[in-house]
Amino acid sequence: MEYFAISNGIPVHILDTKKGDETILLLHGYLETLYIFNELIEILEKKYRIIAIDLPGHGLSGSHKETNSMEFSASICADILKKSGIEKAYIAGHSMGGYVAQNCVKSFPEMFKGIILLNSTPFADSPEKREDRKREIDLILSAKLGHLASLSIPKMYAPSNLRKFDEKIEETVEITETHDPKGIVASIKGMMERVETKEVLSKTEKVMLIFGTEDKFITEETREKLISEFPSAKSVVIPETGHNSFIEAPEKVSEALDEFIGK
Repeated sequence: MEYFAISNGIPVHILDTKKGDETILLLHGYLETLYIFNELIEILEKKYRIIAIDLPGHGLSGSHKETNSMEFSASICADILKKSGIEKAYIAGHSMGGYVAQNCVKSFPEMFKGIILLNSTPFADSPEKREDRKREIDLILSAKLGHLASLSIPKMYAPSNLRKFDEKIEETVEITETHDPKGIVASIKGMMERVETKEVLSKTEKVMLIFGTEDKFITEETREKLISEFPSAKSVVIPETGHNSFIEAPEKVSEALDEFIGK
């Protein structure tokens, strides 16, 4: 079911399947909403209780006025779990959602059994990336959010998968019309301000890293560096997928989650 709750002074759009012994909290990425997980949820809800939210500044959720920091978003995630009567859960975050997930585990370690990074990293923005984000802010404030989405969202997929996922790409671009541009800008500022969280992964007992071989945002060099730096993490590299491995190969991601959780 879908509903709204007030958390930290803002409305939060929530999806909760309500059933399952183990709970997975799913956090979407930049310019996405909880609906990005529709296909994955159809598979996972047969085995787990799934909760997904629109992160602050995205979709139907509200936003902090200035900056949707990763810490602010993490506090909302923890509050929603408490409101849902869940003491401990697994948390899986895609890209930006992975940044939030790491801050959830950092600030509320007692609430999480493990963390899954879906095409995400623990690194802070490089100076070059911050400049890119500033340009994105300028575009959004010039009423070009839709144009930005139409250019950036197709890049999330492996080139060989573009035709196959035309409909999903179109749907994701269309859904960006629900975003409040000021909320997206506040989220970009939050990403720009975030700090490295490698220590969080080092201290977390159960960690899984999922990568795509055709990811334009996480290079092979970065991927291999992370795999070597976190040998105790369960690393899964999915061939012929880009930055959206959970969409491009949902069955493989589900199988990896089953193995990680112990289903």
